[in-house]
Amino acid sequence: MKNLVEPVVTGMGYEAVGMEFDARVHTLRVYIDRPEGITLEDCEAVSHQLSGLLDVENAIAGKYSLEISSPGLDRPLFTPEQFQRFVGQEARLQTRLPLDGRRNFRGRILAADGEKVRLDVEGAEFEIPYGGIDVARLVPELAGYRPRKKGK
Repeated sequence: MKNLVEPVVTGMGYEAVGMEFDARVHTLRVYIDRPEGITLEDCEAVSHQLSGLLDVENAIAGKYSLEISSPGLDRPLFTPEQFQRFVGQEARLQTRLPLDGRRNFRGRILAADGEKVRLDVEGAEFEIPYGGIDVARLVPELAGYRPRKKGK
């Protein structure tokens, strides 16, 4: 699927951030970006190009929904290069299988290479292989924003 989607997105002048397929609701979600940001018109243009191609290629069996989106503030991370780009930022990761008895991690990205990402989670370092990551997203850092504590 990536080999069909990525050339269209990049050929239109966008970065193909990544994609997810939600089999429960039969939805393909494609994330696009560019330095000046993404507008609704950008999403519509990419959707128009991709929907025709995916239908002609019969890339997804049966009915499906196609969603084109910007990565947003809680940007998903798909590739080693994306992890490397955001070294120093906070991220949330969920692993497919437990690592040291846990599947959920939230911490600062210390380093990333071609095989794994290294996180500082409350002073403890974890090395997580990319193949073990189910979902990864940046944690938005908004100036002046403090989340409310539970119960207040």
